[in-house]
Amino acid sequence: MSLIWQEVKNHIRDKLSENSFSLWIKPLTPLEERDDCLVLGCPNKFSLNWVTENYKGEMEKRLNDIGKNRCKLILKVLAPEKKETVPELFKPSKQLSLPNISVGRINGRRRFNRDFTFDRFVVGKCNEFAYSASKALASNSGWKYDSLFLLSNTGLGKSHLSHAVGQAILEENPDTRAYYITAEDFVNEMIFALKNKRIDEFKDKYRRSCDVLLLEEVHFLSGKEKTQAELGYTLDALVNDKKKIIFTSSLLPKDMPNMTNELSSRLVSGVISTLEKPDYETRVKIIEKKSSENKIRLSEDIIHLFARHLTRDIRQIESTIRCLRAKSELMNAHIDMSLAKEVIDCQVSDPQNLSLEGIKKMICSYFKVDPAMLQSKSRKKIHAYPRNLFVYLCRNFTEATLEDIGKSINRNHSTIIYSSEIIEKKIKTDNTVKKHINFLTEKIKDVM
Repeated sequence: MSLIWQEVKNHIRDKLSENSFSLWIKPLTPLEERDDCLVLGCPNKFSLNWVTENYKGEMEKRLNDIGKNRCKLILKVLAPEKKETVPELFKPSKQLSLPNISVGRINGRRRFNRDFTFDRFVVGKCNEFAYSASKALASNSGWKYDSLFLLSNTGLGKSHLSHAVGQAILEENPDTRAYYITAEDFVNEMIFALKNKRIDEFKDKYRRSCDVLLLEEVHFLSGKEKTQAELGYTLDALVNDKKKIIFTSSLLPKDMPNMTNELSSRLVSGVISTLEKPDYETRVKIIEKKSSENKIRLSEDIIHLFARHLTRDIRQIESTIRCLRAKSELMNAHIDMSLAKEVIDCQVSDPQNLSLEGIKKMICSYFKVDPAMLQSKSRKKIHAYPRNLFVYLCRNFTEATLEDIGKSINRNHSTIIYSSEIIEKKIKTDNTVKKHINFLTEKIKDVM
């Protein structure tokens, strides 16, 4: 079969350009040869249609010329190869390669962010204890606590400190087996291990082959009882062996829905440290640091303008400075107060033109739900989804506090954080949610 197909290929090659041959003929695969037909596989339907319309007749003619009278050419779309998706847990990978340091063994499964180091973390009253505790845990200075729980809203630096700890430990000892992983990935890897009868390998990796565990977003474990139980056993093994553990979360375990008491007690058995929103002085220091890293010089007036208005989180500050630099470079414009105010207008909403009630009215009108249902205890999707959208929009387009948003729908501040993060995750994976947010955002901007 291969000789016949090779003869046909050589014939058709002489009649086509090299590009056309490589694009349409070379990918064809001989599947079967019978007395009355030759079956070829095409990589996709478009390829099948194109070859049929443009080259099939010439190829059948060549088959007849070489003695295969009345031989038909049959084209089929090849079935896609089924590839088992193996989580990175079971793939060899290396931690961050540090300058001038040779890494002798395979360490954790994720690379650390090179930018997230202790040197680049801006310390202020809002995060001083978290910074000090993280640095103490990373060192061998006699710090007697092996577990640290970093608590904060998104964008306030808890991941920065988690990465910084991992990198500092590896700088001190490159052979340390440090595993940085999100709770979501931990769940996915455990499910894969169970389905593929590799749970012993999973347990060995995290219980016996781990020196440092850095587990992000532990609130994701809410409601996942089997994973909570497995993590509990893993933590017991690590604690007994005096291994170092860092957790990050936007919620305390006691405020996480459907979190077992057993795991909650383990998560908070060490030191708990909170990172708050940067105060004014810290915001000034952050703005100075970020502008320097972006190689732009800001006047004192612009620095304090940003410090007054950029109060949400550090990501907002970073985004504003990057936008200012981009606008200056692309428009060849001098960075002055006027340009700074233009950028500020894109980042900060005017709280006087927006209210919680205004957003609530918009949500209820769009989803045709009674405002009272947003305040109810109903967990039905028809009520919970609009409620979560309301929380997300209020946090992003008003200056209302978590407590204010919570009071407006009879919820506590922890639930408000949880609801907002649900939408933040779904925006990345669910196009319907993304479209809803984009539409409602435009409606909000119309009234601003």
